[in-house]
Order: sequence, then C-alpha cells, then structure tokens
Amino acid sequence: MLKFRMIATVLVAASVAGCDKPPPPPPQARPVRAVVVQPNTGGESVSLTGQVRARDEVNLAFRLDGRLLERTVNVGDAVAAGQVIGRIDPQIQENELRAAQANLAAAQSTLTEARRDFGRQKELMAKGFASVARFDQAQQALDTGQAQVDSAQAQLQTAQEHMSYTQLRAAAAGTVTAVGAWPGEVVRAGQMVVQTALQGGRDAVFDVPEQLIRTGPRDPLVDIELTNDPQVKATGRVREVAPQADATTRTFQVKVGMIDPPPGMRLGATVTGRIKLATPPGIAVPASALAQVGGRPAVWIVDPQNQTVSLREVNVVQYDPATVVIATGLKAGDVVVTAGVQTLRPGQKVRLLGAS
Repeated sequence: MLKFRMIATVLVAASVAGCDKPPPPPPQARPVRAVVVQPNTGGESVSLTGQVRARDEVNLAFRLDGRLLERTVNVGDAVAAGQVIGRIDPQIQENELRAAQANLAAAQSTLTEARRDFGRQKELMAKGFASVARFDQAQQALDTGQAQVDSAQAQLQTAQEHMSYTQLRAAAAGTVTAVGAWPGEVVRAGQMVVQTALQGGRDAVFDVPEQLIRTGPRDPLVDIELTNDPQVKATGRVREVAPQADATTRTFQVKVGMIDPPPGMRLGATVTGRIKLATPPGIAVPASALAQVGGRPAVWIVDPQNQTVSLREVNVVQYDPATVVIATGLKAGDVVVTAGVQTLRPGQKVRLLGAS
C-alpha cells in the first residue's frame, strides 16, 4: 500500500511540473529571395564581334603553269582595271607562237600553189584539154590547202592567247588584300597570286551561333561600331547567311551589308555588331524560381499580407540557362521566390531577403 502511494505522489508531481512548462516557440520564418514580376517591355540586345571586308573579292591567278618572273604589287596597293600585276616566264609560249606563225606561212604557200593549179585546170577543162579526173584532183588540193590555212590560223590565235596569259592583269579597280606567290616561284594554273578587294560596298562579317540564326529576328537592322573606337558607327542589313556551319566552331558566317560606312571602317577593322531581339510574350523570371507540381512547372508565390507561400502552376514558353519566359500563370505584381524553392512547403511562413 505504501509503494502505491509513492508512485501516485511521483505521478502527481510530474503532472504539476508539466503544467508549469512554457509552450514551444512558433516556427521561424524561412528566409528566401524573391522578385516582383513585370511583363516584358523590351527585347534583349545581342552583341557579336566581326571584321570589315570588301563585298566583292577576286583571286587573280595565271591560266598557265610557269615560273613567276615579276609581281608588281603588294598588300595594300591600289590597282586599276587592266593593270599588269605579274608575269611568268614566256619562253614556252614564245616558241609556240613562232611555230604557229611558221605553220601558217607554210599552209598559205601551199594554198597559193593549189589555187594556181586549180585555175590552170579550170581553163584547160573549159577548152577540153584537161580530164575530169585531173580537174577533180586540183579541186581537192585547193580544198585541202584552205583547210590547212584555217587550222594554222586557229593554232596561231591559240598561241597568241597563250602568250597573253603570261601577263596577269587586274580584272577591276580595287585594293590588294593578300598575295600568294613570290618571284622565282613556280606557280600552277589557278593558284592565287594576288587577292584584290574590289571598290564598292563593304560588309561586316560575323560568326553567329546556330541558336541566334534560328530564333533571331528576320532582316534585323544591325548597329555596327569600331571595337577600338565606338564613336565610329554605321548600320547595315543582313545580306548573306552561310548555308552550312563551320566544321570547327559550328557557327554560321553572316555578311551584313553596311549602309554608307564611314572612312574609319577600313578593310580588316574589328567591329562590334548589335541587334535587338524580339520581345518574347509573357513574363520572364530567373530560372532558379522554377519548381514542379505533379510533374508540371510551377513557381512559389508569396502572399504579401501574411508572408506565406503557395505553389502555382505556370506555362513556360521559353527556357534559357538564366531565365524562363512564362506565358500564363503569373500577373504583374506577383512576388515570386527565386532562391530557396527546394525547401518550401505550402502555407509556410517566409522572410524576404530581397524583392525587386
């Protein structure tokens, strides 16, 4: 009986002590970062670095193999249309020309003799002193002689053309931008000896990523400025897009025709081109704000009255490494959590570390 009374006393004492214990403190608000979202008001600006080049460039080359005797121009020189800019050794072509001239002279001599013989046979035939067979023979000799002369004249013309090929002339006025052979070197037919940039328009050439080619605006106005002097500016329009990407960089070469470029934008100058991307429809938020609900994209919305969060499903129309564009599910003024979304639960109290 005494043991039962002692146990009861202990239980009563513990009950009294429990009544005196203070209630547990309320859970602390979880700190998060958030932004106040607004509809997109302007497209993003994209900058690329490129180079000024001539709109039209020509590679000048000999049509014959030969040893280069002379190249009269260097990089940076201005050339006029028809100007001789190089010569190869003409010895072989001179020999061909002399041989063609000799062949023509021999053929003309044979033709002259055939004409005289034909004339005699024609007169004798008219008087009945020549046989038909002899007349036909004279006629055949005349035709053969004429054919030989025609062939020799064609060979002479070819030899004269080959002789002219020993001199390399500028196709049009321009500026030398590169050279590919030096005096004393044996050059092949078609090998670039001099490259010229023709007078006229200039392009700003850029290597553009595939994504920008695919998503960029059609026929944008490109703002161009010298990289080392942004005060020198011009504008241009896309003139040509390479049909195939570069095998190494996987970028596409884009030529932008500059509109009235200033003199400071010389050939080879480094320039920066900028275009304005189209404004995507919807509301852009940082990619870190994106969560999921039932396997679909969602964001955490902060109730400004009681500082609690709720999960709201959204429709994302564009994904980027830094931002996502939400078409539906948000409205202007919503406070969206951008950091700490992994540890939140519906109705949880939060403390905003920063909202913008």
